[in-house]
Amino acid sequence: MSEPTQTEVHRIATAPARTASYEADPAAVKRVLLLYSGGLDTSVMLKWIADEYGAEVVCLTVNLGQPGEDYDVIRQKALRIGAIETHVVDAREEFAHDFVKPAIKANALYGGGYPLFTALGRPLIAKLAVEYARRTGCDTIAHGCTGKGNDQVRIETTIATLGPELKVIAPVRSWQMGREEEIAYAREHGIPVKGGTEVTPYSIDDNLWGRSSEGRWIEDLTHAPEDDVFQLVTRPELAPDEPETVELEFVEGVPVALNGARLGLVELLEQVAEIGCKHGVGIVDHIEDRIVGLKVRDIYEVPAAAIVLRAHQELEHLVGTIHQNQFKTGLDQKWGYLVYAGLWWEPLRSDIDAYQDRVNEQVTGKIGLKLYKGSLRVVTRESPNAVYDATLASFAESGGLFSQTASPGFIELWSLQSRMAHKLRERGEPSSNE
Repeated sequence: MSEPTQTEVHRIATAPARTASYEADPAAVKRVLLLYSGGLDTSVMLKWIADEYGAEVVCLTVNLGQPGEDYDVIRQKALRIGAIETHVVDAREEFAHDFVKPAIKANALYGGGYPLFTALGRPLIAKLAVEYARRTGCDTIAHGCTGKGNDQVRIETTIATLGPELKVIAPVRSWQMGREEEIAYAREHGIPVKGGTEVTPYSIDDNLWGRSSEGRWIEDLTHAPEDDVFQLVTRPELAPDEPETVELEFVEGVPVALNGARLGLVELLEQVAEIGCKHGVGIVDHIEDRIVGLKVRDIYEVPAAAIVLRAHQELEHLVGTIHQNQFKTGLDQKWGYLVYAGLWWEPLRSDIDAYQDRVNEQVTGKIGLKLYKGSLRVVTRESPNAVYDATLASFAESGGLFSQTASPGFIELWSLQSRMAHKLRERGEPSSNE
């Protein structure tokens, strides 16, 4: 066996201590599958891994509907920096049908504020990473997540679950470079910085379901949003002066048509997002409780999710009984938390999906929504399964299936325990004269 080189000795000596069984032993890293976006972090990472580990690097880029990306440019950039292979996977259909669709049925929100979208994309990206690592003979998978974020949990949980023989490296957790240092490293090694800007860029993540921005002034809670962060949604004050009404049609909880035109799910989501962007709909300035214990601020632009989830919630409420609607709210919250927390492969998530599928069998119909300068309002509802009868609800008629004369008896029984308890409490309270 040959003696390790000086570079290998330095790499092993300076490597951070491993705290999990799936973390890579630096001495054993030979070929790395890098989840490559073409941005600053992963471009620096490609060169850094090749130098620090002396490893071959295979790049994988996953298209989940990120707007404005040129994947041929990303591929060529990776090859110029030093990748031995590059792969670009168009996973939009799989993302829409296997991840976004169940999220719609679950009305997937986190913290009561924003629709999950990054949390939906990460388990799919990591699943594809496992597949391509095996296909290309890689022993290790590398990602660009920091030690302060949720995505490291989502990606590494997936890899440890689906590819237990594979190891993981996360350079951003160990290399101690901030944004400015990364830019300097990129320039030192001839790595193009996207946009060529001297200003530290926002940290962006997006797909066809939404977009998030972090960094710079966003970390200052007293700083109001600056205009340049909104690269997707029109600022509401600049949106058209005339409102627009759109109609979404659902079949068994899944959107299938927009304004009467039947569309595939990906195309429908893209068109809904375009309308929402035009009218300034879907901006969320949110304080988020991360699973690693931090509170952070994120700026979200989620036009498609804001519109589709609002319509689905309204239609689901229309066709469900009061008991179904109250019960499902708790399940939706649990589903959202599991996915947010990186537990996509947790059996409970798929167990809840079984109920979501069953209850959504009745969620068929049409919802009309009016969009105007950032606002979104339901204006029409229609379903063959609506638990609603206009003749029963109308104040213009009486009689029929609803007997108003039965109401006093109902009220007496409904309030019986409350009245008894109130009487007992009043009897037990001391008088003001004592």
